[in-house]
Amino acid sequence: MVAEHSRLRQAREGRAPWRKWGPYLSERQWGTVREDYSESGDAWSYFSHDQARSRAYRWGEDGLAGLSDDHQHLCFALALWNGRDPILKERLFGLTNSEGNHGEDVKEYYFYLDSTPTHSYMKYLYKYPQAAYPYEDLVRTNAGRGRGDYEYELLDTGVFDGDRYFDVFVEYAKASPEDILVQITVCNRGPEEAQLHLLPTLWFRNTWSWVAERERPQLRSAPGPAIVCSHQVLGTRVLDCEGAPTLLFTENETNAQRLFGAANGSPFVKDGFHDYVVHGLREAVNGQGKGTKAAAHYVLAVAASGARTVRLRLHDGAPGNAFGTGFEQILQARQREAEEFYAGVIPPQLDADQRNVMRQALAGMLWGKQFYYYDVEGWLDQHGADPFDPRRRGPRNGQWSHMFNADVISMPDKWEYPWYAAWDLAFHVLALTLVDEDFGKEQLDLMLRARYLHPNGQIPAYEWNFGDVNPPVHAWATLFTYGLQARRGEADVQFLEEAFHKLSLNFAWWVNRKDRNGSNVFEGGFLGLDNIGVFDRSSPLPTGGYLEQADGTAWMALFSQNMLEIAIELALQRPAYVDMVIKYLHHFLLIGQSMLRTGADGGMWDEEDGFFYDVLRLPDGRAQRLKVRSMVGLLPLCAVTVYDGKLAARYPELLGRLGRTLADHAGLRSLIHDPMATGHAGRHMASLLDEGKLRRVLARMLDEGEFFGPCGLRSLSRYHVAHPYVLNAGGREYRVDYLPAESDSGMFGGNSNWRGPVWMPVNMLVIRALLQYYRYFGDGFRIECPTGSGRQMTLYQVAEELARRLGSIFLRGADGRRPVYGGTRKFQDDPHWRDLILFYEYFHGENGAGLGASHQTGWTGIIARTMHLFATTSAERILASGVPRPASELQAA
Repeated sequence: MVAEHSRLRQAREGRAPWRKWGPYLSERQWGTVREDYSESGDAWSYFSHDQARSRAYRWGEDGLAGLSDDHQHLCFALALWNGRDPILKERLFGLTNSEGNHGEDVKEYYFYLDSTPTHSYMKYLYKYPQAAYPYEDLVRTNAGRGRGDYEYELLDTGVFDGDRYFDVFVEYAKASPEDILVQITVCNRGPEEAQLHLLPTLWFRNTWSWVAERERPQLRSAPGPAIVCSHQVLGTRVLDCEGAPTLLFTENETNAQRLFGAANGSPFVKDGFHDYVVHGLREAVNGQGKGTKAAAHYVLAVAASGARTVRLRLHDGAPGNAFGTGFEQILQARQREAEEFYAGVIPPQLDADQRNVMRQALAGMLWGKQFYYYDVEGWLDQHGADPFDPRRRGPRNGQWSHMFNADVISMPDKWEYPWYAAWDLAFHVLALTLVDEDFGKEQLDLMLRARYLHPNGQIPAYEWNFGDVNPPVHAWATLFTYGLQARRGEADVQFLEEAFHKLSLNFAWWVNRKDRNGSNVFEGGFLGLDNIGVFDRSSPLPTGGYLEQADGTAWMALFSQNMLEIAIELALQRPAYVDMVIKYLHHFLLIGQSMLRTGADGGMWDEEDGFFYDVLRLPDGRAQRLKVRSMVGLLPLCAVTVYDGKLAARYPELLGRLGRTLADHAGLRSLIHDPMATGHAGRHMASLLDEGKLRRVLARMLDEGEFFGPCGLRSLSRYHVAHPYVLNAGGREYRVDYLPAESDSGMFGGNSNWRGPVWMPVNMLVIRALLQYYRYFGDGFRIECPTGSGRQMTLYQVAEELARRLGSIFLRGADGRRPVYGGTRKFQDDPHWRDLILFYEYFHGENGAGLGASHQTGWTGIIARTMHLFATTSAERILASGVPRPASELQAA
């Protein structure tokens, strides 16, 4: 057992709190819903980046390369000044949703290079220009660009020209759970000596300004030099600082005079270090060496192409004696142990470039954790709202007053989306469980706890609107996580059983709230697929009536299959769950029958096109399929699950009950795949598509002129380049065009474009479905791939080809270039940039260039799972798998 596995086991058993300290600091707390106390609910405008340096946060903290304890009492991060910037660089800068021509966007270059799951070792890189940071230029130039223009990026401003910038590497290594070594290495990439003010900063989250009786913690100066931290919960901590920096102290309190023209409660305020360093105001810091925010101020002259190193140590011992040979030995040991750990995670079959991509994807997943604090009842009360009084409505989330969030959660992106999103989180778990199955399980369990799950059974969506509707993929991720351990003979049946009961509540919520007429066809609004439809599907339709959604209904078909699988697994051990098997099978059959119904009141399947579409139900009773070829129509393909019959062998009488249930839906057998038909190795399959429909959908999906792009499945068919979908309603034209890159529509904000780009999570769902079909059909089912190529493939080979195309986004091709970086030469050619990987929110439908949020390792990080799957699994192993699906090899998909 490698050292990191031992630490994980100690943490699991409660013997040592190895996860107590980690990268739990946000990268943007300003502009979030929690910090919004405006009447309009405009979070972006109420608390700006400019205010953030001077205004104390209520619910969290942010910083560069940040570290905190798991309740964010004490925080550590970097502050930098190059002698030219108008402000001290304490946090990342980016454009708000209204400032960017494609929505919000971070305008910085930073990279998560490494992390172990207990954060015993972490490494981070921030690229800091030596010229003045072009804040105004970025805002002004982007404001002058339209949706059809490229975004104006930091590299475009010229501040990195001539390599005049610093690479600031930050490494953390734990000697013990409470003893953290910090090494900061500043590399000058420029041709001349340059000076950098480096301020490793330690501060307390402000908890005392909001509660009168709350005790104020304190930081104070000590010989060494050192900063001693005294906190009522944490106790005493010490930050030892190597060398002879100047220790600075102020208070983490709002500068009301600067922001509001009001008197300050203290002469020492949050932006005191900015005034001291940038403006030379010595009186801005507390000369008595105490406060709630402190920094060690180093002024480094870094030679051309040279480097300087600063070391610190945060621990629970006495000040002093923190450095010497022991420091270097511990750091090297943790670096070595990280290599040993990942040698057992990353398949040896991968080449060096593939290993690099996979390692950085997993590092991003682990750095993406954040302490998330949001007491919704308290927040609503601060707004003067009362969830039980309709006259006192809050700006949002008024029906979620039960929620109290104070946990470390995996974030989609700690700058652009520094709040959890339930369906994102389900995909995060796919990658996280490669390195930390315990944390993956905890994340899934968290969303189902009483202080998260709504009493009516809804899973919270995200802080902008917890009541919005995310696709129901939680059961799928739960099965996946359970299966990893079950495959090793370590099945956590209690975890599965507890999840099943809460997921049953969520399933009932969907059935009761999103099936308008009780007809087993579902709505749900936009369901995450921003900009993909004709209308804003979360708003009243301009035509009147309502939509029957092919994606919402397909999600529910998959949900019913997942619940059926869980019920089977539980019934194999506990007979009480046999009835639940029948229940969820019945749900699946009803959904399939409604989705595929024929006749004048037809369903979502279009026989002429061989594809699924949303159905518009008009007020006068007429129905119209909205013939947009999009991911909406591919998702029914993903509603597939294969069974091996073990349950029937355990309970022979069950066959009779299954037969009677199927007999009640005799006509359905001609519409969907016959669940009684046997496939490879005697397996059975639940699928919305029979073989004929499957071949027709696959033919469209694998057509390079439609969905099958060079870097993965496009979310909208290229067919709509020449054939845009147009609908006239109420004297207005509604149109869907194929857009290979960014959106030209403001629907849902403007930087989430599904009309052509490649999205990693839905591609992964398709891969999982292809492997399920392969388990059933075996090598006898072959399909032309790509369509029209004349090349016949098994469905395993199709899945493998799709995975290869997705992986190619990040890997250097034969020309040495990575598609993810498009034409950005710095990333393609420069040795200090070319092996650094960004995991974007989505990707250009034609060339794979990264688009949207640049650090959405959250769900794009599942590329690590894809790379692992096809390096460690083979078609033969999948076909040979004869165990129940939750414990099968297929669960890796």
